[in-house]
Amino acid sequence: MAGSPHNIHNPGTSDGWHGVIPSAEFPAETGRYHLYIGLFCQFAHRANYVRHLKGLTDLIDVSIVKPYPKSDKGWQFPVSDEEYPGATVDHLFGEDYLNKIYFRADPEYKGRYSVPVLWDKMAGTIVCNESAELLRWLPTAFNELLPTSLASIDLYPSHLQAKIDSITTWMQDDINFGVYKAGFSPTQEVYEKNVVPVFGALNKLERIIAQNGGSFVLGREITELDVRLYTSLIRFDVGYAPYFKCNLGTIQHDYPVLNNWLKGMYWDVEASRASTNFKHIKENGINPEAITLMGPFPDIEEGVERDWSRLVVGGVKHPAVLEYEQTLPDLP
Repeated sequence: MAGSPHNIHNPGTSDGWHGVIPSAEFPAETGRYHLYIGLFCQFAHRANYVRHLKGLTDLIDVSIVKPYPKSDKGWQFPVSDEEYPGATVDHLFGEDYLNKIYFRADPEYKGRYSVPVLWDKMAGTIVCNESAELLRWLPTAFNELLPTSLASIDLYPSHLQAKIDSITTWMQDDINFGVYKAGFSPTQEVYEKNVVPVFGALNKLERIIAQNGGSFVLGREITELDVRLYTSLIRFDVGYAPYFKCNLGTIQHDYPVLNNWLKGMYWDVEASRASTNFKHIKENGINPEAITLMGPFPDIEEGVERDWSRLVVGGVKHPAVLEYEQTLPDLP
Protein backbone atom coordinates (compact mmCIF):
# COMPACT_ATOMS: atom_id res chain seq x y z
CA MET A 1 0.00 0.00 0.00
CA ALA A 2 1.37 3.44 -0.94
CA GLY A 3 2.87 5.25 1.98
CA SER A 4 3.26 2.22 4.22
CA PRO A 5 6.06 2.51 6.82
CA HIS A 6 7.98 -0.33 5.20
CA ASN A 7 8.13 1.66 1.97
CA ILE A 8 9.62 4.66 3.78
CA HIS A 9 7.43 7.17 1.95
CA ASN A 10 5.34 9.95 3.41
CA PRO A 11 2.13 10.46 1.43
CA GLY A 12 1.59 13.88 -0.03
CA THR A 13 5.26 14.92 0.18
CA SER A 14 8.16 15.12 -2.25
CA ASP A 15 10.14 12.61 -0.19
CA GLY A 16 10.10 9.87 -2.80
CA TRP A 17 10.16 6.12 -2.26
CA HIS A 18 13.00 4.27 -0.55
CA GLY A 19 12.01 0.61 -0.54
CA VAL A 20 14.52 -2.23 -0.79
CA ILE A 21 14.52 -5.65 -2.47
CA PRO A 22 14.55 -8.18 -0.93
CA SER A 23 12.46 -7.29 2.10
CA ALA A 24 9.26 -8.46 3.73
CA GLU A 25 7.27 -5.99 1.65
CA PHE A 26 9.26 -6.44 -1.56
CA PRO A 27 10.51 -10.02 -1.99
CA ALA A 28 12.77 -11.01 -4.90
CA GLU A 29 10.41 -12.53 -7.47
CA THR A 30 10.67 -12.98 -11.22
CA GLY A 31 8.30 -10.72 -13.18
CA ARG A 32 6.96 -8.85 -10.16
CA TYR A 33 8.76 -5.55 -10.82
CA HIS A 34 8.70 -3.05 -13.67
CA LEU A 35 11.31 -0.35 -14.33
CA TYR A 36 10.49 3.04 -15.83
CA ILE A 37 13.51 4.70 -17.42
CA GLY A 38 14.68 7.25 -19.96
CA LEU A 39 17.67 6.28 -22.09
CA PHE A 40 18.82 9.90 -22.07
CA CYS A 41 19.14 10.12 -18.26
CA GLN A 42 22.42 9.17 -16.60
CA PHE A 43 20.63 8.36 -13.33
CA ALA A 44 18.07 6.04 -14.93
CA HIS A 45 20.95 4.56 -16.92
CA ARG A 46 22.51 3.34 -13.67
CA ALA A 47 19.55 1.09 -12.93
CA ASN A 48 19.27 -0.14 -16.51
CA TYR A 49 23.03 -0.79 -16.59
CA VAL A 50 22.76 -3.03 -13.51
CA ARG A 51 19.72 -4.71 -15.07
CA HIS A 52 21.87 -5.75 -18.04
CA LEU A 53 25.10 -6.43 -16.14
CA LYS A 54 23.40 -8.74 -13.64
CA GLY A 55 21.19 -10.54 -16.16
CA LEU A 56 17.94 -9.11 -14.79
CA THR A 57 16.33 -8.35 -18.15
CA ASP A 58 14.08 -11.42 -17.90
CA LEU A 59 13.21 -10.65 -14.27
CA ILE A 60 12.45 -6.92 -14.59
CA ASP A 61 10.72 -5.54 -17.68
CA VAL A 62 10.82 -1.88 -18.71
CA SER A 63 8.92 1.04 -20.15
CA ILE A 64 10.97 3.84 -21.73
CA VAL A 65 9.91 7.50 -21.99
CA LYS A 66 10.86 9.76 -24.91
CA PRO A 67 13.85 12.12 -24.49
CA TYR A 68 11.66 15.13 -25.30
CA PRO A 69 9.48 17.03 -24.77
CA LYS A 70 9.26 17.35 -20.99
CA SER A 71 6.32 19.21 -19.45
CA ASP A 72 4.96 19.88 -15.99
CA LYS A 73 3.49 16.39 -16.27
CA GLY A 74 6.95 14.89 -16.53
CA TRP A 75 8.37 12.80 -19.36
CA GLN A 76 6.07 11.54 -22.10
CA PHE A 77 5.49 8.04 -23.42
CA PRO A 78 5.07 7.55 -27.18
CA VAL A 79 1.62 6.58 -28.45
CA SER A 80 3.14 3.42 -29.95
CA ASP A 81 6.43 1.54 -29.80
CA GLU A 82 7.05 2.66 -33.39
CA GLU A 83 6.63 6.41 -32.82
CA TYR A 84 10.10 7.04 -31.42
CA PRO A 85 12.87 4.41 -31.85
CA GLY A 86 14.01 3.05 -28.51
CA ALA A 87 11.09 4.47 -26.52
CA THR A 88 8.03 2.42 -25.56
CA VAL A 89 4.48 2.85 -24.50
CA ASP A 90 3.69 2.48 -20.81
CA HIS A 91 3.46 -1.29 -20.80
CA LEU A 92 1.69 -1.47 -17.45
CA PHE A 93 -1.08 1.12 -17.58
CA GLY A 94 -0.99 2.77 -20.99
CA GLU A 95 -0.48 6.22 -19.44
CA ASP A 96 0.70 9.16 -21.54
CA TYR A 97 2.82 11.01 -18.95
CA LEU A 98 5.08 9.85 -16.14
CA ASN A 99 3.30 11.93 -13.49
CA LYS A 100 0.34 9.55 -13.68
CA ILE A 101 2.58 6.67 -12.57
CA TYR A 102 3.55 8.68 -9.49
CA PHE A 103 -0.07 9.52 -8.75
CA ARG A 104 -1.02 5.84 -8.95
CA ALA A 105 1.34 5.26 -6.02
CA ASP A 106 0.41 8.46 -4.17
CA PRO A 107 -2.42 10.73 -5.43
CA GLU A 108 -1.09 13.53 -3.19
CA TYR A 109 2.55 13.33 -4.32
CA LYS A 110 4.20 16.79 -4.47
CA GLY A 111 7.66 16.08 -5.88
CA ARG A 112 9.38 15.76 -9.25
CA TYR A 113 8.38 13.13 -11.80
CA SER A 114 11.80 11.68 -12.47
CA VAL A 115 13.26 8.41 -13.75
CA PRO A 116 14.16 5.77 -12.73
CA VAL A 117 11.03 4.39 -11.08
CA LEU A 118 10.88 0.77 -9.93
CA TRP A 119 7.25 -0.37 -9.67
CA ASP A 120 5.82 -3.35 -7.77
CA LYS A 121 3.02 -4.85 -9.87
CA MET A 122 1.66 -6.93 -6.99
CA ALA A 123 1.64 -4.22 -4.32
CA GLY A 124 0.59 -1.57 -6.83
CA THR A 125 3.12 1.01 -5.72
CA ILE A 126 6.61 2.38 -6.28
CA VAL A 127 9.46 0.52 -4.61
CA CYS A 128 12.16 3.11 -5.16
CA ASN A 129 12.83 6.17 -7.31
CA GLU A 130 16.29 7.07 -6.03
CA SER A 131 19.04 6.05 -8.43
CA ALA A 132 21.86 6.02 -5.86
CA GLU A 133 19.87 3.69 -3.62
CA LEU A 134 18.99 1.41 -6.53
CA LEU A 135 22.63 1.29 -7.58
CA ARG A 136 23.60 0.15 -4.10
CA TRP A 137 21.11 -2.70 -3.54
CA LEU A 138 19.85 -3.75 -6.98
CA PRO A 139 23.09 -5.59 -7.88
CA THR A 140 22.48 -8.11 -5.09
CA ALA A 141 18.67 -7.99 -4.84
CA PHE A 142 17.98 -11.05 -7.02
CA ASN A 143 21.14 -13.08 -6.41
CA GLU A 144 19.13 -16.03 -5.08
CA LEU A 145 17.46 -16.32 -8.50
CA LEU A 146 20.64 -15.97 -10.58
CA PRO A 147 23.31 -18.42 -11.71
CA THR A 148 26.57 -18.23 -9.79
CA SER A 149 28.36 -16.44 -12.65
CA LEU A 150 25.97 -13.49 -12.35
CA ALA A 151 25.33 -13.63 -8.61
CA SER A 152 29.08 -13.35 -8.01
CA ILE A 153 29.27 -9.89 -9.61
CA ASP A 154 29.61 -7.59 -6.60
CA LEU A 155 29.76 -3.85 -7.29
CA TYR A 156 30.33 -2.96 -3.62
CA PRO A 157 32.85 -5.55 -2.38
CA SER A 158 33.82 -5.25 1.28
CA HIS A 159 37.55 -4.81 0.62
CA LEU A 160 36.94 -1.79 -1.63
CA GLN A 161 34.09 -0.09 0.22
CA ALA A 162 36.23 2.58 1.90
CA LYS A 163 37.70 3.62 -1.44
CA ILE A 164 34.30 3.52 -3.16
CA ASP A 165 32.73 5.67 -0.46
CA SER A 166 35.61 8.16 -0.56
CA ILE A 167 35.43 8.72 -4.32
CA THR A 168 31.63 8.65 -4.45
CA THR A 169 31.45 11.68 -2.15
CA TRP A 170 33.08 14.01 -4.69
CA MET A 171 32.27 12.14 -7.91
CA GLN A 172 28.56 12.53 -7.25
CA ASP A 173 28.79 16.23 -6.42
CA ASP A 174 31.46 17.34 -8.91
CA ILE A 175 30.73 15.13 -11.94
CA ASN A 176 27.37 13.33 -11.76
CA PHE A 177 25.58 16.44 -10.48
CA GLY A 178 28.32 18.85 -11.45
CA VAL A 179 27.54 18.85 -15.16
CA TYR A 180 23.98 19.94 -14.37
CA LYS A 181 25.13 22.67 -12.00
CA ALA A 182 27.31 24.03 -14.79
CA GLY A 183 24.69 23.61 -17.50
CA PHE A 184 21.90 25.30 -15.57
CA SER A 185 23.99 28.12 -14.12
CA PRO A 186 21.96 31.35 -14.22
CA THR A 187 24.89 33.77 -14.52
CA GLN A 188 28.45 33.93 -15.85
CA GLU A 189 29.83 34.09 -12.31
CA VAL A 190 27.91 31.04 -11.15
CA TYR A 191 28.84 29.13 -14.31
CA GLU A 192 32.55 29.77 -13.87
CA LYS A 193 32.30 28.62 -10.27
CA ASN A 194 30.36 25.45 -11.17
CA VAL A 195 32.28 24.27 -14.24
CA VAL A 196 35.70 24.19 -12.55
CA PRO A 197 34.95 21.27 -10.14
CA VAL A 198 33.79 19.11 -13.06
CA PHE A 199 37.24 19.19 -14.61
CA GLY A 200 39.10 19.14 -11.31
CA ALA A 201 37.37 15.85 -10.53
CA LEU A 202 38.06 14.50 -14.03
CA ASN A 203 41.74 15.38 -13.58
CA LYS A 204 41.76 13.49 -10.27
CA LEU A 205 40.11 10.42 -11.78
CA GLU A 206 42.55 10.46 -14.70
CA ARG A 207 45.36 10.04 -12.17
CA ILE A 208 43.56 7.49 -9.98
CA ILE A 209 42.78 5.15 -12.88
CA ALA A 210 46.35 5.48 -14.19
CA GLN A 211 47.76 4.64 -10.74
CA ASN A 212 45.48 1.61 -10.42
CA GLY A 213 46.46 0.39 -13.90
CA GLY A 214 42.95 -0.19 -15.28
CA SER A 215 40.80 -1.68 -16.58
CA PHE A 216 38.39 -0.21 -14.02
CA VAL A 217 38.49 2.77 -11.68
CA LEU A 218 39.95 0.77 -8.79
CA GLY A 219 41.92 -1.72 -10.85
CA ARG A 220 40.85 -5.18 -11.98
CA GLU A 221 37.35 -5.26 -10.44
CA ILE A 222 34.31 -3.44 -11.78
CA THR A 223 32.51 -1.57 -9.00
CA GLU A 224 29.61 0.84 -8.67
CA LEU A 225 32.12 3.65 -9.29
CA ASP A 226 32.48 2.43 -12.86
CA VAL A 227 28.71 2.49 -13.34
CA ARG A 228 28.44 6.00 -11.87
CA LEU A 229 31.30 7.28 -14.00
CA TYR A 230 30.31 5.49 -17.21
CA THR A 231 26.78 6.86 -17.25
CA SER A 232 28.20 10.39 -16.94
CA LEU A 233 31.19 10.13 -19.29
CA ILE A 234 29.41 8.34 -22.12
CA ARG A 235 27.32 11.52 -22.31
CA PHE A 236 30.16 13.97 -21.84
CA ASP A 237 31.57 14.72 -25.30
CA VAL A 238 28.26 14.18 -27.10
CA GLY A 239 26.05 16.05 -24.64
CA TYR A 240 27.51 17.79 -21.62
CA ALA A 241 30.38 19.52 -23.44
CA PRO A 242 28.20 21.21 -26.10
CA TYR A 243 24.82 21.51 -24.37
CA PHE A 244 25.86 22.07 -20.75
CA LYS A 245 28.84 24.32 -21.55
CA CYS A 246 31.32 21.84 -20.04
CA ASN A 247 33.88 22.58 -22.74
CA LEU A 248 37.10 23.32 -20.87
CA GLY A 249 38.12 19.97 -22.34
CA THR A 250 36.76 16.76 -23.82
CA ILE A 251 37.30 13.13 -22.85
CA GLN A 252 38.56 12.11 -26.30
CA HIS A 253 41.03 14.97 -26.60
CA ASP A 254 42.25 15.85 -23.10
CA TYR A 255 42.01 12.66 -21.02
CA PRO A 256 43.91 9.71 -22.56
CA VAL A 257 43.42 7.49 -19.50
CA LEU A 258 39.73 8.26 -19.01
CA ASN A 259 39.17 7.88 -22.75
CA ASN A 260 40.82 4.46 -22.71
CA TRP A 261 38.77 3.48 -19.66
CA LEU A 262 35.61 4.64 -21.42
CA LYS A 263 36.46 2.71 -24.59
CA GLY A 264 37.13 -0.39 -22.50
CA MET A 265 33.84 -0.04 -20.67
CA TYR A 266 31.91 0.38 -23.92
CA TRP A 267 33.55 -2.29 -26.05
CA ASP A 268 34.48 -4.86 -23.39
CA VAL A 269 31.42 -4.80 -21.10
CA GLU A 270 28.31 -5.89 -22.97
CA ALA A 271 25.99 -4.13 -20.51
CA SER A 272 27.45 -0.80 -21.63
CA ARG A 273 26.48 -1.17 -25.28
CA ALA A 274 23.14 -2.79 -24.42
CA SER A 275 22.10 0.11 -22.19
CA THR A 276 23.47 3.08 -24.20
CA ASN A 277 21.48 4.95 -26.85
CA PHE A 278 23.27 7.95 -28.37
CA LYS A 279 20.18 9.16 -30.24
CA HIS A 280 18.26 9.56 -26.99
CA ILE A 281 21.27 11.16 -25.28
CA LYS A 282 21.84 13.76 -28.00
CA GLU A 283 18.18 14.63 -28.48
CA ASN A 284 17.72 15.38 -24.79
CA GLY A 285 20.07 18.39 -24.82
CA ILE A 286 19.19 21.94 -23.81
CA ASN A 287 18.20 22.79 -27.34
CA PRO A 288 15.01 24.79 -27.92
CA GLU A 289 15.41 24.53 -31.72
CA ALA A 290 15.37 20.71 -31.46
CA ILE A 291 18.51 20.48 -33.61
CA THR A 292 20.47 17.31 -32.88
CA LEU A 293 24.24 17.70 -33.03
CA MET A 294 25.99 15.35 -35.46
CA GLY A 295 29.26 15.27 -33.56
CA PRO A 296 31.58 14.31 -32.21
CA PHE A 297 32.22 11.53 -34.69
CA PRO A 298 32.53 8.77 -33.71
CA ASP A 299 30.44 8.87 -30.54
CA ILE A 300 32.88 6.47 -28.90
CA GLU A 301 36.28 5.53 -30.30
CA GLU A 302 37.47 1.98 -30.91
CA GLY A 303 40.87 0.52 -30.07
CA VAL A 304 41.40 -0.08 -26.35
CA GLU A 305 45.04 0.19 -25.23
CA ARG A 306 45.68 -2.95 -23.18
CA ASP A 307 49.07 -1.78 -21.88
CA TRP A 308 47.99 1.01 -19.55
CA SER A 309 51.61 1.96 -18.84
CA ARG A 310 51.84 3.35 -22.38
CA LEU A 311 49.20 6.01 -21.67
CA VAL A 312 50.30 9.52 -20.81
CA VAL A 313 48.22 11.04 -18.01
CA GLY A 314 46.34 14.06 -19.30
CA GLY A 315 44.01 16.65 -17.89
CA VAL A 316 42.84 20.22 -18.23
CA LYS A 317 45.58 22.65 -17.16
CA HIS A 318 43.43 25.70 -16.42
CA PRO A 319 44.82 27.24 -13.20
CA ALA A 320 41.45 27.17 -11.39
CA VAL A 321 40.97 23.51 -12.33
CA LEU A 322 44.42 22.53 -11.09
CA GLU A 323 43.80 24.40 -7.86
CA TYR A 324 40.49 22.61 -7.30
CA GLU A 325 42.03 19.23 -8.12
CA GLN A 326 44.42 19.67 -5.20
CA THR A 327 41.52 19.95 -2.76
CA LEU A 328 40.21 16.45 -3.55
CA PRO A 329 41.29 13.74 -1.10
CA ASP A 330 43.60 10.89 -1.99
CA LEU A 331 42.31 7.34 -1.64
CA PRO A 332 42.24 5.88 1.87
